[in-house]
Amino acid sequence: MNEQIRELQEIIDNHKKIVFFGGAGVSTESGIPDFRSQDGLYSMQYKYPPETIISHSFFMRNPEEFYRFYTDKMLILNVEPNAAHKKLAQMEKAGKLIAVVTQNIDGLHQKAGSEKVFELHGSIHRNYCTKCGKFFGPEYIADAGKKGKEPGGSYVPHCDSCGGTIKPDVVLYEEGLDNGIIRGAVKAISEADCLIIGGTSLIVYPAAGLVDYFQGDKLVLINKSPTSRDRYADLVIAAPIGEVFSQIRI
Repeated sequence: MNEQIRELQEIIDNHKKIVFFGGAGVSTESGIPDFRSQDGLYSMQYKYPPETIISHSFFMRNPEEFYRFYTDKMLILNVEPNAAHKKLAQMEKAGKLIAVVTQNIDGLHQKAGSEKVFELHGSIHRNYCTKCGKFFGPEYIADAGKKGKEPGGSYVPHCDSCGGTIKPDVVLYEEGLDNGIIRGAVKAISEADCLIIGGTSLIVYPAAGLVDYFQGDKLVLINKSPTSRDRYADLVIAAPIGEVFSQIRI
């Protein structure tokens, strides 16, 4: 991989409007499971399939079961940014990276110091009352999850002002992406001179379709398994993205 690392280093050195487009593989090295690997959320056994549980209609119909799954498997707070998150933040501070476009909801890019982050699928760190709109942090949701494990307890968090059900600001199945976030991501990708895609299988749409707006100079793909875009890339590295970025100098 040394030659590929040297080539990636040269690409980063020679570009100043880089955009990073990332998926679940960026956070697996921080201990957050992805969705589609052998040990991912989709391979786990629950009373309902995970795809069903994290849908809008299921949330509305069965918030108790939704939150039992969500607080157990998706509300992961005790994790830290890995080498990939940290290197991308360094690249932004150095004036080389203009934006991160992420499919992840964990907030680790911001925790590492990145400021221009487009979260396509929302964030576990933002939660709102569906009745009055009051904001709640993730700890409030986690506390409800603890109460749900108690005899007679409920996993569903309710607003302490009006009693309404709180919903995470994450994009569930059957829900559309935020138009403002899409516009910002499209603008960044279309203005980039280099697009680095990492830790994503590029099979989740409409998010994966945003890479079509790239018209710049170099396309780099870093992912452990092949993707449908590999043949279009100037450089393909089949390795964990944190391992790759830890070898890059900024």
